Amino acid sequence: MNFETFNFHPSVAAGVAAAGYETPTPIQARAIPQVSNGRDVMGLAQTGTGKTAAFVLPILNRLMGSKHGCVRALIMAPTRELAEQIHQAIETLGRKTRIRSVTVYGGVGINPQIRKLKHSDIVVACPGRLLDHIGRHSIDLSQLEVLVIDEAHEMFDMGFLPDIRRISKHLPIKRQTLLFSATMPPEIRRLAGDILRDPVTVQVGITAPADTVSHALYPVAQHLKTALLLKLLGNTNTKSVLVFTRTKHRAKSLGKKLVAAGYRSASLQGNLSQARRQAAMDGFRNGTFQILVATDIAARGIDVTRISHVINYDIPSTPEAYIHRIGRTGRATRSGEAFTLVTGEDKDMVRAINRIIGSKIEQRTLSAFDYGSPAPNREGRSQWIGKPQRKLSGVKKSRNKTKSLPKFLFRQNVTEYREKTGDMAIPLR
Repeated sequence: MNFETFNFHPSVAAGVAAAGYETPTPIQARAIPQVSNGRDVMGLAQTGTGKTAAFVLPILNRLMGSKHGCVRALIMAPTRELAEQIHQAIETLGRKTRIRSVTVYGGVGINPQIRKLKHSDIVVACPGRLLDHIGRHSIDLSQLEVLVIDEAHEMFDMGFLPDIRRISKHLPIKRQTLLFSATMPPEIRRLAGDILRDPVTVQVGITAPADTVSHALYPVAQHLKTALLLKLLGNTNTKSVLVFTRTKHRAKSLGKKLVAAGYRSASLQGNLSQARRQAAMDGFRNGTFQILVATDIAARGIDVTRISHVINYDIPSTPEAYIHRIGRTGRATRSGEAFTLVTGEDKDMVRAINRIIGSKIEQRTLSAFDYGSPAPNREGRSQWIGKPQRKLSGVKKSRNKTKSLPKFLFRQNVTEYREKTGDMAIPLR
């Protein structure tokens, strides 16, 4: 099968050819005919399977030959990075058409968006800013024909499902709706049941990662993770590396350490301004930065086909998150490697990941690395652990005293302790 099979409008087909697309991916081969036939679609596919083109191409084809300058397609995404990625795909594949796309998300000025919304055919939006425009009456959705909800599982994780329900009340009842998700928890199934009409389900590669990715675990003590990472980078032929951490503070700190070690590295985390986030993304995409350190939330929307390695500095919190992380490598038939640094506390998650992979991931060690190096002696550490400071008093005492402690203060101090020591024994509330 090739893209000529879909019989796209000549202008859309020209954009496909200019983008270098030749053979459709499985999700494209299965979803494009259904979307082109006007069916509501529930698509289940992991990151890196080509699902963006699976809905962008039939939407472009649908909008050809009709009136322009009014919003006829709305695509909702969980993050501004993913919104920009989809917008860029529309511009690339629709370069030979007159169809205009605009991104709508927070963190930037709203007035330029208002001006562009008056002349755009496709809106790619994050739910929060879209609701702002609806409240201001600065977007007209009365002519909408197609609604796409992309990365619905991320929408759920970020608490956007109520916003999506609110937005859907402002849309025409007669429309085509497409929902794409990597997982299908009960909440998303209920949403799909409410907004989709007689949908066809298209499922590709939901339970296992791409077979172009090889996996390896590197057991190591928490305090030796950075040293092992540096050794691993030095011993591995890498091209472009994406490193995941659990917290934004660790992402920032690790990024600085990699720069100090001589690597072209940047960090991507929630505290950055939109301009700095975009600069980090663009630099990683064009090769200015060889290594990008990111948290799960900040990395949503990263679409760089040449990533050779994904390294989990911290193991992800769920097996599904592992699949999403490593889906950034091994794309477009390229091979990739996924390395995960694991401590003794990660054994349960390792077993869960092995189950979803369908095999036991190989464990490796580096022969020239000193795994027996002791943890640094931090002055006052034992006193801090054994005798909590005054503002942590009551943590292990009566419930009444624990309740009187402000939750944000508890989280702040425990987070600081965990960041400094790597001890994850104290749970965050």
